[in-house]
Amino acid sequence: MRRFPWIGSGVRDPANAAMAAVTVFALCSGVWLLRDGVATQGPPQPSAAQARAGLDGRAGERPAVPALPPSPPDRIRIPAIRVNAPLTGLGLTRTGSLDVPPAADENLAGWYESGTTPGEPGTAIVAGHVDNADGPAVFFDLGALARGSTIEVDRRDGGVAVFTVDAVEVYDAKDFPDEKVYGPARRPELRVITCGGGYSRGTGYQGNVVVFAHLTGSR
Repeated sequence: MRRFPWIGSGVRDPANAAMAAVTVFALCSGVWLLRDGVATQGPPQPSAAQARAGLDGRAGERPAVPALPPSPPDRIRIPAIRVNAPLTGLGLTRTGSLDVPPAADENLAGWYESGTTPGEPGTAIVAGHVDNADGPAVFFDLGALARGSTIEVDRRDGGVAVFTVDAVEVYDAKDFPDEKVYGPARRPELRVITCGGGYSRGTGYQGNVVVFAHLTGSR
């Protein structure tokens, strides 16, 4: 079991400032990949074609559509990879790590409820397991998502925030770009994060898959 970085130094959204220097237990060791001593194919990883240069400048981009008022999210849907999962609020543990959804529930994701809510200006954070001890979990196929795909977030106010994927990237834990992932944004943006990258039997996954998206509609 390993940790992966969430927020590093530098300028961040005010709502995410409490996550400075925070790490979270990923709980995605990939134990099931070697069940019965037989190697099993791991989760898909994003190709270079799904990356996008220049994301560090996103804070200056104009909103594609008007931002929504704050409202907690209840569910996330990603039709292209057949995700339809409830969202649970995630806080910080006593040790300063971001908590994670219960690993036993493979179809559950979480959002950082002390930060930006999906649809309002800033960077909202959603995280979920890639797997658990029994097999694939909610974001197992996240690395297969393509630019231009749609992410829908049901909000507690009865509305739906619709995001379009700008890029899907994978990073080694030691090179995780905190500012790029968690930095400030003037328009409503969303990050969806799970484990990914290389796999080691001793330490689990060596990095993270990150989806970058921005608000393009609502209903």
